[in-house]
Parts: sequence; C-alpha cells; structure tokens
Amino acid sequence: MALRNIAIIAHVDHGKTTLVDELLKQSGAFRENQRVAERAMDSNELEQERGITILAKATSVEWKGTRINIVDTPGHADFGGEVERILSMVDGAVLLVDAAEGPMPQTKFVVGKALKVGLKPIVAINKIDRPDARHDEVLDEIFDLFANLDADEDQLDFPVLYGSGRDGWMAAEPDGPTTDGLGPLFDLVLKHVPEPTTEAGPFRMIGTILEANPFLGRIITGRIASGTLKPNQPVKVLHHDGSLKETGRISKILGFRGLERQPIDSAEAGDIVAIAGLSDGTVADTFCDPSVSEPLEAQPIDPPTVTMSFIVNDSPLAGTEGDKVTSRVIRDRLFKEAEGNVALKIEEAEDRDSFYVSGRGELQLAVLIETMRREGFELAVSRPRVVMHNDEAGNLMEPIEEVVIDVDEEYAGTVVQKMSERKGDMIELRPSGGGRQRLVFHAPTRGLIGYQSELLTDTRGTAIMNRLFHEYAPHRGPIGGRVQGVLISNDNGEAAAYALFNLEDRGPMVIESGEKVYQGMIIGIHTRDNDLEVNVLKGKKLTNMRASGKDEAVKLTPPIRMTLERALSWIQDDELVEVTPKTIRLRKLYLDPHDRKRAEKVAKAG
Repeated sequence: MALRNIAIIAHVDHGKTTLVDELLKQSGAFRENQRVAERAMDSNELEQERGITILAKATSVEWKGTRINIVDTPGHADFGGEVERILSMVDGAVLLVDAAEGPMPQTKFVVGKALKVGLKPIVAINKIDRPDARHDEVLDEIFDLFANLDADEDQLDFPVLYGSGRDGWMAAEPDGPTTDGLGPLFDLVLKHVPEPTTEAGPFRMIGTILEANPFLGRIITGRIASGTLKPNQPVKVLHHDGSLKETGRISKILGFRGLERQPIDSAEAGDIVAIAGLSDGTVADTFCDPSVSEPLEAQPIDPPTVTMSFIVNDSPLAGTEGDKVTSRVIRDRLFKEAEGNVALKIEEAEDRDSFYVSGRGELQLAVLIETMRREGFELAVSRPRVVMHNDEAGNLMEPIEEVVIDVDEEYAGTVVQKMSERKGDMIELRPSGGGRQRLVFHAPTRGLIGYQSELLTDTRGTAIMNRLFHEYAPHRGPIGGRVQGVLISNDNGEAAAYALFNLEDRGPMVIESGEKVYQGMIIGIHTRDNDLEVNVLKGKKLTNMRASGKDEAVKLTPPIRMTLERALSWIQDDELVEVTPKTIRLRKLYLDPHDRKRAEKVAKAG
C-alpha cells in the first residue's frame, strides 16, 4: 500500500487535535455507531484538563488506497524536545493557523524546525467562520514568517486551504464549497507530500517516542529507514555514539490503524510502527539488524534553559499523604522520565537527597511535578532558576526569550512598564484588531519567571502571553523580585480561625482554618517587605462571662489558593513548594528560625 507520513503543526488552541478527530471520522476510521471522546488524540489526563497537547502521538487513516500516517505534535515550545524528534519521522507537514490570531511564536518555533529539515508545508487556515477572521492578512503574515525563517523557493510556494476543523471542511477558497468535507485536504496531502524516502540495506530505525506498557514492556515508536521487520527478528540497539547498548528479538510489531494499534506481520521501510521486546533501547538510539555497525544520525536537541531542585520532603507532615517519599523512588522516577523525554536533563546532588532537573521551561517542569504527585509522590521543589553559561571571552550569558503579548489597548502601557522593569526590550507594537494590540519583546528568561499571574492581574485576565527561546545574550543585570515578605507559622498544629481572623490586617492568608501547619510553613503574605513569624494556633480564651455582641461567629476572608505554577513562580530562593498528592504547601528552606538567621548572615557575608 502507498504511504504518506505527515505532521500536523499548530499553536496551542488553534484546533489541531479537533482537526485530527475530523480526519479520523471522515476517513472511516470509526464505526458509525462508535462513541469517540472529543479531542481523541489528547488521551493523557493532563492534556484533557489543560486543553493542550503535551505528548506527540501517531495515528493513521486510509484515503483512496493510500495510508496516511499522521503525527500530532505538541504546540508549546516547552515540549519542543518532542517536536524535534517527530519531524525526522515525516516527509510533509500541515501547518494549521487560526484565521484571526495568525502565526504565533510557538508556530514559528515548530515551523522553523520543519523548514530546516527540508519539509514543504501545506498551509491550512482554520476557524474561517470566526467573526474576527482576517484570512488575507494572516496569509501575508505566514508568507513573511516563512521568508524570515529562510525558506527556499519551493517552500515559499506553499499550497493554501481554508476551512473549519470543527465543522469538518476545507476548500481552496475561504467561502467554500463546504460539501466536500476534508476531501480537498486529503487529496492535497497525496499530491503535495512525497512518498517516504527509504535507503537500501538491512533494517534500521531511530527511536522517536518511548512509552511503558504493562503487558508488552517498553514500546518504541519510530520510522523504518531501511529494510523490513518481522516479529521474532534479532536486532541490536546502537547508542548515538556508535556503542552497542543491547541485543534482543522483536516480540511484537504494532501498526497504527485509526486510534488503535494492531499487531502486524511485517513492516516495510518508510512506515511508522511501534516495536516491543527490548529492555534498554530508548529515544535517539538506532534499532537495527545485527550486521549494521553505524548508527543513524539523530536530530540535535536544543539545550535546557531552566533548572529546579527536586528534594526529598523533610517537613513534619512528610509521608502522611503520599506513599512514594524516599530518594530512591524519586531518583528512579526522574531517570525513567529522562529516558523518554530527551529535553530533560537530570543530575544527582552530592547529598543524594536532591536532584537538579533541567528543562525547556516552567510549564514542562510543572507538568512533570503534577504527573508525579498524581502517581503518589511527595517531594519539595525549589524556585526555577535560569541556566547561564560563559562565552569564549568569559562573559556571563543568559537565555533571552521572544515574548508576544496580545492585550486590550487600555492595558498596553502597564504591560510595557512591567516588561521594562524586567529588562525586556520592546521590538514591535501594532494593532491586532478588535481594540487589541500586539506587543513583542525580547526579555531575559529569569525576568519572566512568575510574570504570567501578574500579567493576568494587571490586565483583568484579558492578556495572552506566548514565549519562545530566542538566543543567549550578555547578562542584563539585576532584576527586582517579590516585594512582599511572608507570614510564617512558629509552631506545629492546626490553624485556628480566631488566630487567622486577628492576623488578617497583617496580610492575606494562603491557608484555611483547620489546616495542619508546622514551624517554618508559610501561611500568608505579609503586607510589608519583611518576613514575620506568627502564632496561628492561638484559640479564643473561653470564660463564663457573657458580653452582648461579642460572640458572633468569626468571618474569615477566603484565602489565596496557590496553583502549582503560581506557587513555583511566586516563591523566593530561600523557599520551597511542598507537593503531595492532596496538598500544595509553601515553606521556608530552613524550618528552624535559628537556621534561617544563620543562613541569612552567611548570605550577607558572602
């Protein structure tokens, strides 16, 4: 059967996964009476909650006698490690762009990678039925984007379709016809995307996606570069430096058929398949016939820009809510994650109780922490720190990001002021329609940590921020941090409503009455810039005297509830976030006040 391998590229929320749903439906991948979840490709629990694609996944459809393998790529740059590997599996790409928002920074990131490996994208302008659609300007913006990314003449001569993924139609003109469904897109893929390029020789394949299966063990997905593969065939695994990693036999070959993976008897060069039966082979390794001695070349991966410490939870409440608390199980889990996610880098600290985890951004690390807490892990994590390095001349270099903020005109001044405080340089300011403006900045990554929640507060929740790694540039000097101090509990016990009520004039709380607290735990935000130790256990003294009007129930102001992302970006360097399956708590690094004072003196002396 003829083959085509394509990736679908789109920014977060431009309708990529919804379009894949429709492609599957219209190609007959589902039975007529089959119940299918909305956004079927976002199968991960966190993906469904957040509405974003985190893990790359493959599926396939049949159209006019040709099998089209479709890979759904993550739209967020924090998961860019997935994207870079995926593009080496495909021969073409469908670039999906919102008819109102136009190409966004994350799109730029993935398109840049796609053009670099020589793919010739098909452009599909989606959501053409939006009332604020501006497809002509968006098409110009896409052409400019391709030109800025050094596309060659063939890549600039891209075919364009217009349509609505949700309504299930695409056409060569913005006004239809809508009756052909997604047929025009299928036909264009067959016509525009070349057949998979294959090489002569025995079986070779590069591992691209790794997952664990309770029945089959490790499953590696990749595209066969040469030769054929059959079950029980002997293979060996070569590391990317050419060293032998393991030898074994393929127990099962799985082909993608709609949303299902089905066992197949053989696979040819050019096909995308999943294989099982090996225990050590991982992403970027070459799986090949025993006669092969040279590994295939893997795509280079961009370096991590943010690092965090994952520390064994040593608070007095450790082990009360989670069952995976020791350094050994945390270590095994982190190294297992790094095997399948090549954008992550794990280093063990000298004390063996903490690990340095480096990745592309806060979101990527927050998703890892959230996944671990749902699996029953308890741990403490530090504030994200930026990965710096020195250039050849010895100058300190830091990562700079391109930041695009869409905001209502009335708030643009506030955003510009806050970004300049964070050492951001404004590159562009232009109207983006509907009384909104698009601001583009180049700002240091460390200045952007924690800015998302502040931006939403400043703009009444109307701003949309997108970030993308731009380059390493000379260090831009000190950036101001949080201006408020914190309220710290001075004892262990349960927070009393009476004590919290009397502390409300000191600042807003982050806990409720009845919550367990311990010495060194952060219970509120101080209105001043210093930290303050307070007693939250103190109840009302009861007497047998009655006084009229004095015994009403205490009315507490609702506390500020910290989400994981907000907590990570809000804490300072001397604070930690304690993460358990049930609770997110804030605490000081040193729980004992004397230890805190000692550390403060050492910091000042240093």
